[in-house]
Amino acid sequence: MKTLTTTQELADFCKAAAQYDYVTVDTEFLRERTYYSKLCLVQLAFPSSDEDSAVLLDPLSEGLSLDPLYALFKNEDVVKVFHAARQDLEIFWVEAGIFPKPLFDTQVAAMVCGFGEQVGYETLVRKICKQGVDKTSRFTDWSRRPLTDAQKSYALADVTHLRQIYEHLAAQLKKTKRSHWVAEELRTLTQPETYDIRPEDAWKRVKTRTNSARFLAVVRELAQFREAYAQDNNIPRSRVFKDDALIELASTKPRTPSDLGGSRLLLREARKGAIAEGILAAIDKGLNCPADQVPKVDNSRDKLKVNPALADLLRVLLKSKTESSGVAAKLIATSSELDQIAAGERELPSMSGWRFEVFGEDALKLCEGKIALAAQGQNVRVVAL
Repeated sequence: MKTLTTTQELADFCKAAAQYDYVTVDTEFLRERTYYSKLCLVQLAFPSSDEDSAVLLDPLSEGLSLDPLYALFKNEDVVKVFHAARQDLEIFWVEAGIFPKPLFDTQVAAMVCGFGEQVGYETLVRKICKQGVDKTSRFTDWSRRPLTDAQKSYALADVTHLRQIYEHLAAQLKKTKRSHWVAEELRTLTQPETYDIRPEDAWKRVKTRTNSARFLAVVRELAQFREAYAQDNNIPRSRVFKDDALIELASTKPRTPSDLGGSRLLLREARKGAIAEGILAAIDKGLNCPADQVPKVDNSRDKLKVNPALADLLRVLLKSKTESSGVAAKLIATSSELDQIAAGERELPSMSGWRFEVFGEDALKLCEGKIALAAQGQNVRVVAL
């Protein structure tokens, strides 16, 4: 198992990899104690029987530059193959402002090829490569040096099996003419806004049970402060305060440092110093926010006039399409989308792209009375009217 520790070694490997159609990539990182992931290891492999065709890259090596790797990422003659690429791509975007192109994600491809929703790497290794994966090193500390042989073997397996998985899935996509489906799904993964978290929008991820605009204004300011503080200090947002504490603060609205002492859910470190000052300032800002600047409560879903019978028929149609296409139902359309379609909405993911080919077109025909559904043994078939 070769480990690259110098820029020249990395450049030599990338030069060799550039001669092939694709290279498989994986990373090991830590994020438990930081806001941004700390890159600890990069695994790389190209399709060759050469023992040096699969290597480990140690980004913690002193004086090592990742520029040769980034140059390979920009080489559009070489497909960069990942499994469940989102977190890996976030690391490279934050570190270097770069996305590997062209990109292939075997998890997305596997969903399109009928392996189920969010299928794991181990499952694909077992089903396609007919081998097992030793997961004993999965949750080890990848920042510690030296790495053990067990860690190295585990890490390298993440890119060696990936070669066979990629070739299998790519061939299946070509055969079924679904490559453009995967390309559509991957566009989101290569958009900067997927990873650039704006503190002012952080409140939208906080789950609340109220439609009070003023309450949401306080939630917005608290979430914005927490996100900005976590980013500036590179600590997990939960180390500032957790969501349940945020909701408690928005409900009790403490106005003084002594009031913060009465919080049941706030961490001790957050009851003093810069965090406490930020909390009180955020609450004050939310309470005094001008009425025309409070968050707008979205009641559109409550006003949907859903035809329940049509919604049920759409669910039957989706099940039929899932069985015939082999694609997981949740990847095609969510339950809430079916209700929205039954209520007359059309600007939905399931009504565009490959999803429209598989489901949306017939869903429209069903809503317009142009097709019917009929039982045929254990299956459901579409009948033109």
